[in-house]
Amino acid sequence: MKYASEEQEGPAVEQTGGPAPSAPEKAERRGAASHAAAPHDEQQGTRNRVARSILDHGPSTAAELALRLELTQAAVRRHLDALAAEGVVEPREKRVYGTRGRGRPAKAFALTDCGRDAFDQAYDQLASEALRWIAQSAGGGEQGEAAVAAFARARLAAQAEGYREAVEAAEPEARTEALAKALTADGYAATARSAPNPQLGEQLCQHHCPVAHVAEQYPQLCEAETEVFSRLLGTHVQRLATIAHGDGVCTTFVPKAGAGKAAHSTARTSKTTTASASTAGRNPA
Repeated sequence: MKYASEEQEGPAVEQTGGPAPSAPEKAERRGAASHAAAPHDEQQGTRNRVARSILDHGPSTAAELALRLELTQAAVRRHLDALAAEGVVEPREKRVYGTRGRGRPAKAFALTDCGRDAFDQAYDQLASEALRWIAQSAGGGEQGEAAVAAFARARLAAQAEGYREAVEAAEPEARTEALAKALTADGYAATARSAPNPQLGEQLCQHHCPVAHVAEQYPQLCEAETEVFSRLLGTHVQRLATIAHGDGVCTTFVPKAGAGKAAHSTARTSKTTTASASTAGRNPA
């Protein structure tokens, strides 16, 4: 499939008649062909930057991408159109907290499963088969599920040891941010941001999950991760959305100390809203 900019560039027409070109003429034609290919390579590089920015920051509007990548919105839209045609990204309605302004809501572009596969999920089948073997070896059924859960907890506990030092070294109010940075170093493209009601807590957002396809089959991986976050942050956290469940971002609500029942009530409300948005094909943004 050609991009719009490529369709404007017709292929070089080979001469079928007349004398054969001389060596200097051949060299000149090769140079011209190389020069013509350069804009395409540059466009593909920029297109990859757009996709990577969505991976790192989650569903993004054309305006947000333009600001982040220092491009014009018109250029970003052209790249988004090409990526959408390739099945790498898809437009979704951007969620708005509070009162929505006038005009049509901006579209946020999220990576599709195909787009995520282009990064690093080459070992999904191997991991799924290994977990299936664990479940079957334990006898299947509830015993098999418990065995997979035990494996997930052991794996995450070992992984958490690499995060513990960074989290404990941070001030209490900065620990979610410290955990996000540690997760980012492990390929989760994580960020920490205020919840819709900042007084109640914040959200830990993972914009990429290297094991998303495996976690679709074995949610014990997500459950074990949530337990680890609770232990590291020293508070009960609540998972609101997961990429494995079809959401655009793995979102975990982290209540502020002393927020109490109000924080958990808000988390439950957010979870219900997120579930409804997920059913409608939307994701938190």
